[in-house]
Amino acid sequence: MSDLERIIRQYQPTEAAVALVRDTKIALLAGISGAGKDTIKKRLLLLPAFCDIVSHTTRPPRLNDSRPEVDGVDYHFIDLATADQMLQRHEFIEAKFVHGTVYGTSVAELKAIHDDGRTAITDIDVQGVAEYEAMSPDCIAIFIVPPDFKTWMTRLKSRYATEAEFQAEWPKRRNSAIKELAHVLEVSYYHVIINDDLERAVRVCREIIERGDVFVRQDDEARLVARDLLEVLQAEG
Repeated sequence: MSDLERIIRQYQPTEAAVALVRDTKIALLAGISGAGKDTIKKRLLLLPAFCDIVSHTTRPPRLNDSRPEVDGVDYHFIDLATADQMLQRHEFIEAKFVHGTVYGTSVAELKAIHDDGRTAITDIDVQGVAEYEAMSPDCIAIFIVPPDFKTWMTRLKSRYATEAEFQAEWPKRRNSAIKELAHVLEVSYYHVIINDDLERAVRVCREIIERGDVFVRQDDEARLVARDLLEVLQAEG
């Protein structure tokens, strides 16, 4: 284990950072790969009330939907030395070390959104959601699911140029989805919504963020869809 990875594993935000999280309206969008959380986030960010939490990363920029990623828009791109300095100075709210790459959310990034009086929004994995919820149960956690297994597979396969590429990635995608769905069904803080119609999904996400817990029946229906997906995936093995 590298020194940087060890620092990240032991990393704890400062009390001031936790207080900032608690004092900022934060919407966390999670979902299995291909459920549509990125598209929903982009649509919400067209509204002036929302502002993206742009993470820091030590990986180089790459193509995203055939366009080059932009520093400060897709990520704040930094080198390992800068990441180490920021960790030592406790400038992150949370940080992760994934396959040799550092990802983190800076205190300065969230403070700028807070001071602007806007709702911070980000797409994030379930581990990240759990970390935010531990700091502030008032964070709004939304988990996006496709309407059924067949639709999900069609969306997922459309991301790959060939069937062979998809099959090479499928075991990893399947295992991740199983873990994520099982976790979401075990905890109570998620609003689960079905992305069967983009306009509706965006509207429901917006209303949940703005109005709170007003979709109890729909949430129950979405959890049944999530459970069905989980059972299909488990049977695939």
